[in-house]
Amino acid sequence: MKNEATTLPRSMAVVMAHGPGDYRLEERPVPRPGPGEVVVKVKSTGICASDIKCYTGAPMFWGDKDREGYCQPPVTPGHEFVGEVVALGEGAGDLYGLAIGDHAVSEQIVPCGECRYCRRGQYWMCAVHDIYGFRRKTFGSWAEYMLFPAGALNYKVPKSIPLHHAVFIEPLACSIHAVERGEIQYQDTVVIAGCGPLGLGMVAAAKMKGPACIIALDLNDDRLEVARSCGADIGINPGKENAIQKVRDLTEGYGCDVYIEATGAPAAVEQGLNMIRKLGTFVEFSVMREKVTVDWTIIGDSKELTIHGAHLGPYCYPVAIRMIEQKLLPMDQIVTHRLPLKDFQIGLDKVVSGLTSVKVTLEP
Repeated sequence: MKNEATTLPRSMAVVMAHGPGDYRLEERPVPRPGPGEVVVKVKSTGICASDIKCYTGAPMFWGDKDREGYCQPPVTPGHEFVGEVVALGEGAGDLYGLAIGDHAVSEQIVPCGECRYCRRGQYWMCAVHDIYGFRRKTFGSWAEYMLFPAGALNYKVPKSIPLHHAVFIEPLACSIHAVERGEIQYQDTVVIAGCGPLGLGMVAAAKMKGPACIIALDLNDDRLEVARSCGADIGINPGKENAIQKVRDLTEGYGCDVYIEATGAPAAVEQGLNMIRKLGTFVEFSVMREKVTVDWTIIGDSKELTIHGAHLGPYCYPVAIRMIEQKLLPMDQIVTHRLPLKDFQIGLDKVVSGLTSVKVTLEP
């Protein structure tokens, strides 16, 4: 494959994260690809809930007295994206099946390939854990151009998928993985708590598993309507009715079989433990801003629950691409706001408020 790096401009606009609340639009050099590397012109990039937690200073990203933060500033945020291939390093085209002009995405983590987890095929738990948008090795997508490093996991995206829909591939892959962790059976009642972009993707993915009933929970009635469009059978607003009691009433008093937590709110964890039946399966997906304290007696002695975590979207990108290509989600209801890169602050503010948006994207 031909390397077209010489046609690239010298500089580009990027957003740089310098610290909590300190994000700036700057000018930086356009990356050039080395062997096995790919440069894309970013066409669309999303603002994720974890981006907001980083922006607002969550300790896991910036550290506190007990731990070092995960974010390595100054760094360009952004791990949800789609781009047009504009330069290929030596061997990259053949390795990834990519050519100049193709649309492409890259999994959010670039595994080291050498740690215990990578050697066992569990690359999404890589000990080094270079995720785009947080680490110096993997500058993110809030920029006009970005580099997919050697060792990245890249995929060609069909051009039949609109670019502002293709940006949803990354969060949808995460949603699919969380649903797979739920081990859903055909007669299950599945509750998905939180109808943000990830929860909506979970509803659509859970629908493909064929459970008896999918119940969506959210404090926003508009999002519950979108959840129904994604495949939810019932929507419940816990702010307006007793969600725990209603789920019990719908399940002969037992509770749901599977509960997937995607709100990021500690109260939703306790809600789930009280809503789920004995011997049920609880999937925790969210990145929590605060530490969560619950009665572990419920998990053990009272209900003997199966508890699963869910992290990233391993082996799920091809499925996510296929779901979007087959129009299995109401993407125009999910991608609610499209802003130019220079308006990144407006985008951050919209997601922080959570009042009028579902998925906010930036288009450099």
